[in-house]
Amino acid sequence: MTDIIDAWMQHPTPRLLSQPFLAPLLRWTGQSANGLTLPLSQTLADMDAGGIRLGLISAWYGPGGPLISNDEVAAVMAEAPDRFAGIGGADISRPMEAVAEIRRCVKQLGFKGIRIIQWLWRLPPTHRWYAPVFAECCELGVPVCLQVGHTGPLMPSETGRPIPYIDEIAIDFPELTIVGGHIGYPWTEEMVAVCTKHPNVYIDTSAYTAARYPAELVRYMKAHGAGKVMFGTNYPMIAPAKALERLDDLDLDSQTRELFLHGNAERVFRL
Repeated sequence: MTDIIDAWMQHPTPRLLSQPFLAPLLRWTGQSANGLTLPLSQTLADMDAGGIRLGLISAWYGPGGPLISNDEVAAVMAEAPDRFAGIGGADISRPMEAVAEIRRCVKQLGFKGIRIIQWLWRLPPTHRWYAPVFAECCELGVPVCLQVGHTGPLMPSETGRPIPYIDEIAIDFPELTIVGGHIGYPWTEEMVAVCTKHPNVYIDTSAYTAARYPAELVRYMKAHGAGKVMFGTNYPMIAPAKALERLDDLDLDSQTRELFLHGNAERVFRL
């Protein structure tokens, strides 16, 4: 497998890695913050080992400022432009500044989407601060990437519920393409229901290995959800090769497998 797109990864900064809320993830994966201060050469080597052709690398913006800034994402892209595409972020508490930054991300930096990590803000995505971002993403024709499911870091999980939050956003913004990262567990059935209901809502499997995909997600992929699920790692939390272990055990047909590994991401992010 050498034609895979990773829908959610990041090249971490010391600012991100020093956050106390990451302690559970480091403990679960047996990693340390020092060990995750990676040179770009290591990120590229890990992508090569897992057959990742292109990684969508994310900015992280929270109330305290950027943990990975858009310019830092752009700098990584500039070092390996054929291997990375950018997913931008913004300070949603300053709506007009956020809109201007999103326009810069897409029109000047060439980013392919915008990510808001709701638990950083401790606000569900139906809060008024998100609406200008959603409207601008519609105007620019790029997806908004959100987190669905429980929060692994030491932050509340409520903001990641697919129902009511993703459902209500999709109703209010039918033109908006929404990608819910991290599967939605333990509300995977809710996420599948929302994806089935709304044509512009998708799922990525970041933060889970193939061996841990919930049965209801695999059933959805094999049935009417073949065009709705895309592969992701949440690198460096999970290396691509590790995330893909036991993919064959899912017994996906060739078309579904190709859509999952790269086709859906190519279409949704216009790659």
